[in-house]
Amino acid sequence: MVRFVVRRILLITATLILVSIISFLVIQAPPGDFVSSYVARLEERGDTIDQELIQALEARYGVNEPIFIKYGKWIRNLFRGDLGMSFEWGQPVKTLIAERLPYSLLISITSLVFVYLVSIPIGMLSAIKQYSAADYFFTFIAFVGLAIPNFLFALICLWVYFTKTGKAVVGLFSPEYLMSAWSFAKFLDLLKHLWIPALIVGTAGTAVMVRTMRANMLDEITKPYVMVARAKGVPLIRLYFKYPFRIAINPVISTIGWTLPQLITGEVLVSLVLGIPTLAPILLKSLVAQDMYLAGSIVFILTILTLIGTLISDILLGWIDPRIRYSSL
Repeated sequence: MVRFVVRRILLITATLILVSIISFLVIQAPPGDFVSSYVARLEERGDTIDQELIQALEARYGVNEPIFIKYGKWIRNLFRGDLGMSFEWGQPVKTLIAERLPYSLLISITSLVFVYLVSIPIGMLSAIKQYSAADYFFTFIAFVGLAIPNFLFALICLWVYFTKTGKAVVGLFSPEYLMSAWSFAKFLDLLKHLWIPALIVGTAGTAVMVRTMRANMLDEITKPYVMVARAKGVPLIRLYFKYPFRIAINPVISTIGWTLPQLITGEVLVSLVLGIPTLAPILLKSLVAQDMYLAGSIVFILTILTLIGTLISDILLGWIDPRIRYSSL
């Protein structure tokens, strides 16, 4: 198992280096350079910038140097925690990301837990009780969850909550806790608001996982080894969880790699509707404004999340199914 994990970490490290190059090329893609774009944006606002500051920025980001020197400086600054400046916001990129990344991760991880806790039992139940009333009901709900866009579901939740309570659920905190210091009361207020965006973002993923788990279980419970075990009188709960479940869960676990960043990118319209300060809205705004240091940094972070999710799914798959780790050695 140790060799399996080390091999996966080495592969992910190589992938991360390749992705860092792609992210840097995204930053360098627009015509001109960062400093000229930054100065032009300040001049549009009527601000003036000192010539010495321009020269300092050009030296800092290697404007007049070859592309591989620029990449080397970017990587060096990256390891120092310097992700560049956002000329759209007029702040360091790391400051913007540090303010919003915790909320994005909190919503995404909560949604991920919701997706797996709900979809796996329902998918198993639908497969075991195929063509029953429960199977038809959950299949219908799954298709509805796939059909309704997240932003529309967010608007519906806002309307329902307002009609029932007379309050608008916007943001992650009530007005009295918005600027206050962290306390247990503020944490409880966060939990009170967190479940709505987590439910909305996780709905589409839950619908997909239910269908995936159902199809995998149906494929396994009709195989001869299951029929033989049932004929020998093995209890159904023990039978389903000891054999078919361990095989049917493999494709579900393998989706962790793309589910985690997909939840963050799926927050774009939901965050805009609910007024939540996550990464998704500023990613959209940075792409529209060609704020490439901010956009490239967020893309790089999403890729890191994908690689972390892939590593987690690989370790879980190797732990659940020994055939996977032995075949990769």
